[in-house]
Amino acid sequence: MNRRFLLFTLATLSLNGVILAKSPFNAELLLKPYVERNELAGAVALVSGREGELSITTVGFSDVATGKPMAADSFFWIASQSKPMTAAAVMMLVDEGKIALDDPVEKYLPEFAGQMVVAEKDDGHVLLKKPTHPITIREVLSHVSGLPFKSAMEEPTLDALPLALAVRSYAMTPLVTEPGTAYQYSNAGINTAARVLELVSGMKYEDFMQERLFDPLGMTETTFWPTPEQVARLAKNYRPDKDKTDLEEFPYAQMKLPLSDRNGRFPMPAGGLFSTAKDTAAFCRMMLNGGELDGKRYLSESSFKELTTKQTPDSIKNEYGLGYAISGESFGHGGAHATKMDIFPGHGIAVIWMVQHGGFPGSGKEAHRVFKNWAIENFGK
Repeated sequence: MNRRFLLFTLATLSLNGVILAKSPFNAELLLKPYVERNELAGAVALVSGREGELSITTVGFSDVATGKPMAADSFFWIASQSKPMTAAAVMMLVDEGKIALDDPVEKYLPEFAGQMVVAEKDDGHVLLKKPTHPITIREVLSHVSGLPFKSAMEEPTLDALPLALAVRSYAMTPLVTEPGTAYQYSNAGINTAARVLELVSGMKYEDFMQERLFDPLGMTETTFWPTPEQVARLAKNYRPDKDKTDLEEFPYAQMKLPLSDRNGRFPMPAGGLFSTAKDTAAFCRMMLNGGELDGKRYLSESSFKELTTKQTPDSIKNEYGLGYAISGESFGHGGAHATKMDIFPGHGIAVIWMVQHGGFPGSGKEAHRVFKNWAIENFGK
């Protein structure tokens, strides 16, 4: 049996959920075939335990055209992985008694008073009605508030409006569904919670994140505004070409350039962060330890439970906590360009997957699951 066939067989067994003995292969050998088949440009794949890093693997390229290899410190737009970080910050203020999850948003943001919900919509005509109850903090953090994904003002990029102005535009937008009755994935909801954080804390959202989360956790390379040096380490974006058989590069279309511009670009709590695998792992390790890291408690046990417990009603198939997707034995979140973090408390590990892909040719999408299964098999309890 040649090595390529054996690797393929191992990956296939993992994908089919077969329990394997600890793999004799390292992660690079498992992932490299995807790069060789032009199904994956490159990846940084990290496994963290409760006490620290257990494994880090780099494979492929951060720039395919120039042959620049992916590096452990390669930089990535983590997009919606910003959501659980924002939610954790909001819960710090819940712990301090400054925010209550079941308070109406309008208690903190009066512009939301009188917001209406769409009752009927047909041929350009919209009938509005008063919702059964005002949207709450809990609902905006769990995507059941009825707020849309974004407002019409947030064009052409997601980072063009100051947070206060963006949130005001949501208050002027009718709810898509009755609060608490349907899952509507919503950047607007997470951004609204972040605006409440600003008003309650008396700090700019980005300053709160820096002072209360990023600096204490040692996340020195997590930012809304990458420096020129960090941009030089930013992995290029790739997606399938028109024939869906190869990769093609595409730009960061959802972000205004240059990324370092602090005057024309604004922090977007629902998806604006850039980071590295090691920085993201620091946040995940705090969550893996139930809200505590290196002797410092960031979140109470009750807030940790609220974040990571299903908040969506039983009538809704989507399983979402507060800023976290819940999936059986794990919780975590993905990003628009296929980054992913999965935290497995029962296994005692967090799995960090850093890529920049807007889709994959062939079986490229499977690479993440292969790595995740490998991590559990080799490091899980």
